[in-house]
Amino acid sequence: MKAKNFDAKFDKGEDVSTVLDLSKARRPLQEQRRVNVDFPTWMIESLDREANRLGVTRQSIIKVWLAERLEEIASNK
Repeated sequence: MKAKNFDAKFDKGEDVSTVLDLSKARRPLQEQRRVNVDFPTWMIESLDREANRLGVTRQSIIKVWLAERLEEIASNK
């Protein structure tokens, strides 16, 4: 399907998902890479308490807090 036809179909609100190969879809800047970080025991215990209080995983709370901090830094520039 040509881009012009795809755009027209999309603009009409028609379902275009049937012509997409979603197995190759990626979100820009959202690819994940594994990193290892060593934390002191007291920090892990504090993270676990807060994660349990919020009902999320330790990894989730670390990601959210880091993202918040990085966004804060970026907005102050």
